[in-house]
Amino acid sequence: MVLLHVLFEHAVGYALLALKEVEEISLLLPQVEECVLNLGKFHNIVRLVAFCPFASSQVALENANAVSEGVVHEDLRLLLETHLPSKKKKVLLGVGDPKIGAAIQEELGYNCQTGGVIAEILRGVRLHFHNLVKGLTDLSACKAQLGLGHSYSRAKVKFNVNRVDNMIIQSISLLDQLDKDINTFSMRVREWYGYHFPELVKIINDNATYCRLAQFIGNRRELNEEKLEKLEELTMDGAKAKAILDASRSSMGMDISAIDLINIESFSSRVVSLSEYRQSLHTYLRSKMSQVAPSLSALIGEAVGARLIAHAGSLTNLAKYPASTVQILGAEKALFRALKTRGNTPKYGLIFHSTFIGRAAAKNKGRISRYLANKCSIASRIDCFSEMPTSVFGEKLREQVEERLSFYETGEIPRKNLDVMKEAMVQAEEAAAEMARKLEKQEKKRLKKEKKRLAALALASSENSSSTPEECEETSERPKKKKKQKPQETPQENGMEDSSVPVSKPKKKKSFSKEELVSSDLEETAGSVSLPKRKKSAPKEEPVSDAEEAGNRSTPKKKRKFSSKEEPLSSGPEEAAGSKSSSSKKKKKLQKLSQED
Repeated sequence: MVLLHVLFEHAVGYALLALKEVEEISLLLPQVEECVLNLGKFHNIVRLVAFCPFASSQVALENANAVSEGVVHEDLRLLLETHLPSKKKKVLLGVGDPKIGAAIQEELGYNCQTGGVIAEILRGVRLHFHNLVKGLTDLSACKAQLGLGHSYSRAKVKFNVNRVDNMIIQSISLLDQLDKDINTFSMRVREWYGYHFPELVKIINDNATYCRLAQFIGNRRELNEEKLEKLEELTMDGAKAKAILDASRSSMGMDISAIDLINIESFSSRVVSLSEYRQSLHTYLRSKMSQVAPSLSALIGEAVGARLIAHAGSLTNLAKYPASTVQILGAEKALFRALKTRGNTPKYGLIFHSTFIGRAAAKNKGRISRYLANKCSIASRIDCFSEMPTSVFGEKLREQVEERLSFYETGEIPRKNLDVMKEAMVQAEEAAAEMARKLEKQEKKRLKKEKKRLAALALASSENSSSTPEECEETSERPKKKKKQKPQETPQENGMEDSSVPVSKPKKKKSFSKEELVSSDLEETAGSVSLPKRKKSAPKEEPVSDAEEAGNRSTPKKKRKFSSKEEPLSSGPEEAAGSKSSSSKKKKKLQKLSQED
């Protein structure tokens, strides 16, 4: 009995399903179509054997590309070899794409089937897939399909931005529309300004020049010899400028009001601006054609080549056309009318606008158009499929058309196509090498500029980094000096003065007057002299105490600060005893002063 399995490719992974009652299913196709819509009946027919989810969106894209190209991916190979029976002759695998079925049968040896019942079963699997796989919802399956669709489309659309022919199609269409509009507007200016100055129409034939002159002249009665130089600049012809000046003096035109002249001048300025924009657009079209189709533009010109590309839809479509189609491209109405009436078919279409057909004799127009269409087809294929765009082939093909024209006129035998193409290949290789050298020079210049920029940035960063530590050192040295000054001052006072003399609380010093402070200092110095052990330090203390007294009289606030800092520095039993004796003496003096009062 043959076991029928079905392979289903989804955006989230591969699914392998087994079918029950294979013989009955193969016979009853209408019943299968009915069961597809009912989930309960469909479960009786189909059973999920294995499901291999994709690890990431990149892996899903790789598998989708492999399936579309008819290549067996490693994930698919692993799934089939793992879950299908080992006896390959008893296995029948149903697939939706014949290309992947042929690849599986060739590489793995499993018999594959497509169409018929398999298509209906795959339709049911696609409908009920989120119910067959556990943990998969309809919303997540739709999101996976949408994401894979976008990534697959982006991967397939690979093009060079500089060689997009859509811009050429839009440019040539706009150019044709501008030609029509400028022609219509210029005729309106001619009619409008012709009421005032009718002789100008016969002298000036160019539309843009006529609009510039109408804008410049305005009222013809104001035209004089001073404006002759400007007229010569606009007309680029001294005789025409003189004729305009003479005609303005004897014109038969009607007088015109100032408001009418303002409207005519504003409208003519719009026409002039449109004509200037038309010239800039033509320049843009030439540059785009030199990038996209240099050979075709060198052969028949930028305008005719762009019209051929626009009529075909793209450069690729034009390259796919045979030379007979290129010959009558643009003359479809005449062709079908001739086929309907059984008349003569047209000999040329859009290529009639090239200079070659106009230069050929009447009897040779059909022959040269056929030859030119052949060369246009070759040039379009070279432009479409060559990696490095070059105009060498187009110039050589143009030389061949020129030789063919001279052959029709004089009978001079032209060169063979093989010889011309060999020369073109040699010149194309030289041009490609020169282009590569130019690109290499540009790359070297760019790298030099980049190195200079990086070196300047590195130098600036190094200067900033070298300046910052110096600033940090300066800022760190400043507070250190301040910290050193304070402890240096305190030991000098502690070392030179007696511990019992200056140390006193600032609150008690505030209550004394200057005379009391002087008397207390004199008594303390007298008491220190009476001590036998400190005779040597007594004479040193007197000038210091005098200096301190002078400082205390001038700046009492500083003394308070030092006294507050000196309090914690005093240590030892002798200093404590000295402070107690000084406090007791001050108390006695206060008592005496109170009694005297």
